[in-house]
Amino acid sequence: MNDNSKLWNLGETAAGAGLKKELEKSLLIGLIHGGQSETQVHEFLDELEFLALTAGAVIQKRFTQRLPHPDSRTFIGSGKVEEIRLYLEKHEDINMVIFDDDLTGKQANILEESLKVKILDRSSLILDIFASRAQTAQARTQVELAQMQYLLPRLRGLWTHLERQRGGIGMRGPGEKEIETDRRIVRDKIALLKEELIIIDRQNQTQRKQRGAMIRVALVGYTNAGKSTLMNTLSKADVFAENKLFATLDTTVRKVVYEAMPFLLSDTVGFIRKLPHHLIESFKSTLDETRESDILVHVVDVSHPHYTEHIETVHKTLKELGVIDKPMLMVFNKLDVYRKTYYDDMLDEQTKKDLEAELKENMSTKFHCDNLFISAKTKENLDELRQVLIRMIKEQYVIRYPHQAKQW
Repeated sequence: MNDNSKLWNLGETAAGAGLKKELEKSLLIGLIHGGQSETQVHEFLDELEFLALTAGAVIQKRFTQRLPHPDSRTFIGSGKVEEIRLYLEKHEDINMVIFDDDLTGKQANILEESLKVKILDRSSLILDIFASRAQTAQARTQVELAQMQYLLPRLRGLWTHLERQRGGIGMRGPGEKEIETDRRIVRDKIALLKEELIIIDRQNQTQRKQRGAMIRVALVGYTNAGKSTLMNTLSKADVFAENKLFATLDTTVRKVVYEAMPFLLSDTVGFIRKLPHHLIESFKSTLDETRESDILVHVVDVSHPHYTEHIETVHKTLKELGVIDKPMLMVFNKLDVYRKTYYDDMLDEQTKKDLEAELKENMSTKFHCDNLFISAKTKENLDELRQVLIRMIKEQYVIRYPHQAKQW
C-alpha cells in the first residue's frame, strides 16, 4: 500500500466522508491485559462491533490474545500477527483490521506493512463515525480538532499522506524535514480550530442567555440508550433517532410546556466506554448544555445486558464534568425490549409486576436516585414520567425564585 492510504485517509474523514458507504469486511482484535478478564474484553469487542456496524463495516472474525502488556512494535504478539496474516491471505475480501485499543503511529505502520490491509484503532473508528454524523459548524470543527490532536503524535513515518498545505520561499527552515513541517502545520491547524471553537462557544453562550430564566432539563446517558426517541416523545420534536451509536452529536434544545409551566429540554451526545480523551476535550463546549442544566434525566437502556456498567460510565463522565450532584432522575428505557428478552412467556402478569417492582427497588438502593421504568417507543409510563418532571421542575423554580409565588 502506498503512503497516501495511511491512517485511513484522514483528509477525507475530516471533510465528513467517513468510511465508504458500502460495507467493508473487517476483523476485530482484542488484547487481554492489565487485569482485564476475557469476558470483559469480549464485552468491549461487542461494543466495537456495534461501532464498526455504525461506521459501515461488517465483522468476519474476532481475534483475542492474552499478554502481560502490549507489544511496543505490533501491540499483539508476533505469532498472533502471523496468524492474522495467514487468515487474511485466505480471505482476500477482508480489507480492514480494527483494534479495540489505541495504537501508536509506529504500531499502525508496522501492522499495515505486515498485514497489507487498512489498520484502525478504537479512537480512529469513533472519530470516523463522528465525522460522518457532524452536521453543524460546531460539531464539524470539534471533530476536526479531535482528528488533528489524534494525528499529531502519529505523524512519524506517515507524513506523505498529508497534502502540502504550506510551502514556498521562507516557509521552510534550513535543513527542516517534511515531518517537522507537517507537525508545524498540524499545530497551526489545531490553534486555528481552537480559536474557531471559542468564537462558536461565545455565540452559543449568547443564545443560552437569550433563552431567559427557564429551568433546563438535560437528557444524558450512554449512546443508543434512546435519548433522542424520548426527546421526540416528550417535546413533540423531530430529532434524528436511529438504532446506531452516536446518532446525535449536536445538542438539540426544545421549549416544552407542561401544565402551563415552560422549561427547556435538551438532548446531548451519548457517552461510551474508552472514549478518546481528545474527543472529550474537543466536545466540552457541546457538553456545556449539561453543565448549565438544572435537572439531569439519565436515560438507561435497561434491555442491554451490561446496562449497569453503562450507568457507571455515565456517572464517571458526569463526575468529570462536575455535575454529578445536580438533581437527577434515572429513566430505565426500552422496557418493552427488556420483557421480550428476559421474560418467559409462561409468566403471569402479577409475577412480571413483582419482578419489575423488585428491580426498581434494587436500582433505587444501588444508585441512590429516583427512577422510572418506561418505553419511549410504546409510550408506556410516559404520563408518570411527565408528572415526576413537573414536580422536579416546580421544585427548581421555587429554589430559583423563592420570593415569587409561582402559580403554574
